[in-house]
Amino acid sequence: MKEVQRDIAISKYINPYTDFGFKKLFGSELNKDLLIGFLNALFEEARQIPGDKILDVKYLSNEELGRTAYDRKAVFDVLCETEKGVKFHLEMQNVFQEFFIDRTIFYAARSIQNMAKRDSATNGRWNFQLQKLYSVNLLNFTFKEKDKKDDYGNSTKKIVNEISDDDLMHCVMLKNVKTDKIFYDKLVFIYLEMPKFQKPIEECHTFYEKWLFVLQNLTRLMERPKELQERVFVRLFEQAEIAKYTPEEYSAYEDSLVSLWDIANSNEAAEQKGAENKAKEIALSLKALGTMPIAQIAEITKLTLDEINSL
Repeated sequence: MKEVQRDIAISKYINPYTDFGFKKLFGSELNKDLLIGFLNALFEEARQIPGDKILDVKYLSNEELGRTAYDRKAVFDVLCETEKGVKFHLEMQNVFQEFFIDRTIFYAARSIQNMAKRDSATNGRWNFQLQKLYSVNLLNFTFKEKDKKDDYGNSTKKIVNEISDDDLMHCVMLKNVKTDKIFYDKLVFIYLEMPKFQKPIEECHTFYEKWLFVLQNLTRLMERPKELQERVFVRLFEQAEIAKYTPEEYSAYEDSLVSLWDIANSNEAAEQKGAENKAKEIALSLKALGTMPIAQIAEITKLTLDEINSL
């Protein structure tokens, strides 16, 4: 807890990548103007996605999504509906999870399923007319390339390879692959690879760029930059200032920081363990060949001589 207190002490503003910070800025009725401002900035940037300007939202319960305990630690989300009935599922994903794209589709499907209602005018039959749903995913990591074996044992690449490029934003809809035209526009996925945003505030000219700058740099700032004079950012910095929080809010933020660090450390440990196992597999294969000195195998795999001899 001492390290958490030190981190808070050197930061004037909250970390928006924590559950507390994300919900404080985007999941509070008091601050829904911040959520509206962010979503409208996103639409303005993604002009290829049809979307009217949002004037108001109401928050919906996201308990119906049924997230696992692990997901609730790694993913923070807000579910809301606009004045026109369009639904938004805004997520902050802090760590790379296997099949994370599948997860976003799964939870979007849960939201879609809950839209269908029984129609009393048709003797209780299901009314399948759906509202538009946007799944907006802020990723605190970049798409990773990972080898995968197909059903025949051949090495393939996961689909994330096909969308890994220099673009920070990825907008996904169902389309006809033959005509390349949109087939269904009521389900839209937006993925933002946040670590790719590296612009200094002096080079941020649109609301969209300014929002990304704030999300990426809020905890490192000691005052609001002069370039962020718009009302929505004045409000954001007011709400993000840690010194203004009640003791209960301060304690909740501490707990939120601990949870963020715990899950990050768990994933780092898992990745390290995976790398060690891979190195041991390589060392075992090289030993079996019997053509390479143990010292050279150690140099290649970064394992110790004792570790290699014990294999």
